[in-house]
Amino acid sequence: MVYEDRRVTLTNYINMNIRIAQFEDLEKIVEIYNQAIAAGEKTADITPVTANDRKKWFKSHTPDKYPILVAEKGDAIVGYLTISAYRPGRMALQHTAEVSYFVHFEHHREGIASRLLRYVIDLCPSLQIKTLFAILIDSNQNSIGLLAKYGFEKWGHMPRVAEFDGIEFGHIYFGLRIENAAKGFT
Repeated sequence: MVYEDRRVTLTNYINMNIRIAQFEDLEKIVEIYNQAIAAGEKTADITPVTANDRKKWFKSHTPDKYPILVAEKGDAIVGYLTISAYRPGRMALQHTAEVSYFVHFEHHREGIASRLLRYVIDLCPSLQIKTLFAILIDSNQNSIGLLAKYGFEKWGHMPRVAEFDGIEFGHIYFGLRIENAAKGFT
């Protein structure tokens, strides 16, 4: 599916709209991401980023294959989700992608990440994505629970590869075969 206009609305949940991110959304996306960096143990980045730092990243996410989706309540962006290429350029992996999601701290526990994740799982067949995975810091219990809710399984663990303030943590890989997701996870 090709989106000519990044402003196209993809879906509308009660009090929440999910759409393809526009370049004008980058500042808000960066703000949300920087909240996760400041909280620690939510991403492997440890220093804040700027919109200028993320321009190339944003442009690498094409709506027809690797979209950035934003969740809005009213006119406010309250979260976002990205689908990213896994080992770009290696064509044998072209149907595998990584998913990442972040929610503004004032809107945690409102089901935003859950709705974004459910939406992207449903979107994957049209993007020709057969395998979706997420990489988490192993202390991120909320995301581990969310991924499990949608049928993701633990596929791997890299112990003690990340360090925050002198404390080591692991990376956990959770994966989902998209045909398994069609079984109706909620």
